[in-house]
Amino acid sequence: MCLVVVFLLSTLLPLSFSHGQDPLEWLYGRQSQAFASLQASIAGGECPEECDCPPSFPVAMYCDGRGLTAMPTVPSRVKYLYLQNNAITAVPNSALVNATNLVWLMMHHNQLTSDRIDKKVFLKLEGLQRLYLHHNNLTSIPSNLPRSLRDLRVNHNNIEKVTPVELEGMDNLTILHLHDNAVTDVGTSLKALKSLTLLDISGNELTKIPDGLPEHLHQLYLDYNSIDSVPEGFLGRFTQLQYVRMAHNQLTDKGIPSNTFNVTGLVELDLSFNKLERIPVVSTTLQHLYLQANQIKEFTLGSFCSVVDVTNFSKLLTLRLDGNEISRQDVPSESALCLRQATTLEV
Repeated sequence: MCLVVVFLLSTLLPLSFSHGQDPLEWLYGRQSQAFASLQASIAGGECPEECDCPPSFPVAMYCDGRGLTAMPTVPSRVKYLYLQNNAITAVPNSALVNATNLVWLMMHHNQLTSDRIDKKVFLKLEGLQRLYLHHNNLTSIPSNLPRSLRDLRVNHNNIEKVTPVELEGMDNLTILHLHDNAVTDVGTSLKALKSLTLLDISGNELTKIPDGLPEHLHQLYLDYNSIDSVPEGFLGRFTQLQYVRMAHNQLTDKGIPSNTFNVTGLVELDLSFNKLERIPVVSTTLQHLYLQANQIKEFTLGSFCSVVDVTNFSKLLTLRLDGNEISRQDVPSESALCLRQATTLEV
């Protein structure tokens, strides 16, 4: 019996090889076809040669740092598109015509200009949540942004003005990075951003705090501007605001109404590098206060505790007063009771 089997194999194998075929092709041929079909199905469109589309994460397309000067073709399956660190100069309307499923679009560190971003290019991206355009050459915020947007970063550009039309209908926006531009005025354009929790507009050319800021802000960064005063009752209407940074401005005692910063809920207040001569009154619930590099001449304990006893004391953990016109000797002995929780006290 064994001899018969050997004989049959010896006659079949040469026949298969003579036709240039693998004798075991019947075994794995169907599997290869199925695998190829599966790959094509996952792809949902060809991946551009200059980009990477990993099979393990088929909804992402990585084109970052490839020296691109123009937009690649984007397959319809892509939800996460990485185009940062290139030299792309324009976004024509045709660039994202098939990419209607985009959730993230990363185009920071390119050479985009406002006049070369088509006004309709973002209209069909109804599910877009993150749009990163920082470190480009924009002079305005792109128009017709999708209302689904939650995180918009246009910092480090050349934007001078923000208009209500540019942010119209952005009810879901929670994070807005506008810092390091040339903004002189935002008018009331931010008022409609009902969901905004973080606004960073530091490093601009503001001379006053913008009017009509959203009421649900959690973090407000206004550092590195030319603001010299704070409006009456400025913080009174913010119920969730915890972090306020106004370092490197032109604030004076005259420009800060009494009790401006005496509001509960505030966790961190940065007023360093201004022109203050007195310590402003702050809430006993404040935890971090930065006043370094001002012109403060006196340590007023009443700024932290109106009454000093066992049950009334400040919750301050950090107090920076270095770089002023006072020294350790100017700190009254009663401060040990008032500032009993302070772990960092620099004078």
